[in-house]
Amino acid sequence: MVRARWADFAAQCCNPVGMSVSTSAEDPQPHKESQRHGPVAGSRAGDAYLVQPDSGSSHGVLLLHSWWGLTRSVKDTVERLADNGYTVLAPDLLDGVVPDGAEEAQQLLAQSDPNATAALIMSSLIALRANTVDPQRSVSVVGYSMGASWALWLATRLPLDIDAAVAYYGCQNIDFDDLAAPVLGHFAEVDPLVSEDDLVEMHSRLLLSEKSLNLYRYEGTSHWFAESGVENHFNLEAAELAWQRTVEFLAKHATQ
Repeated sequence: MVRARWADFAAQCCNPVGMSVSTSAEDPQPHKESQRHGPVAGSRAGDAYLVQPDSGSSHGVLLLHSWWGLTRSVKDTVERLADNGYTVLAPDLLDGVVPDGAEEAQQLLAQSDPNATAALIMSSLIALRANTVDPQRSVSVVGYSMGASWALWLATRLPLDIDAAVAYYGCQNIDFDDLAAPVLGHFAEVDPLVSEDDLVEMHSRLLLSEKSLNLYRYEGTSHWFAESGVENHFNLEAAELAWQRTVEFLAKHATQ
């Protein structure tokens, strides 16, 4: 497995400058308290965790994390996908911050500029494709919570660039008419962050747009059930079942 722990890339997706990879063996430390903020307009590009499979460049998967940031758990998921033969890149959507709790995470999300985050995600897509076996080929996207909402947005915004989308407990209420990729959704049984109305509305929008869709609910789970670093939420049995379904879904739909 070839790892590029932290890759710096351009924030302007219309003018990417490539990636320069740090050779440091240690992960950078989170920003000091005075610097804790999410992406803002005009900020620098950002960092990402990039992993290549042992076989070399392959089909790309963009992984978008939840509001907990680019944690060790996220990096483990990146490496696990690479072990399944994919080139995987996870951009840091919180500019190096790893929130201490839900309150701080919610504040960071509220303070962040969605346009800056969108630009970062789109430039991440370009950076990922530059490191795949064929930079002209579409890639897949997997997102968790807030990252799942962004994944659905990206797949709809750039339908020719995304061949499969996986959403873990995250919704979108946008028009899905332009969406071309099949969607796999994993949702908790009880989830105050994704209401039943939210889920029903998204499901209805996707069905009305005649999209390829598979949604699963996991008994006995709550939000973040698939993230091992989130105490009192992680559910190993459900997480493994969702993972197996994700791997099978990507193997079926990812353009090889």
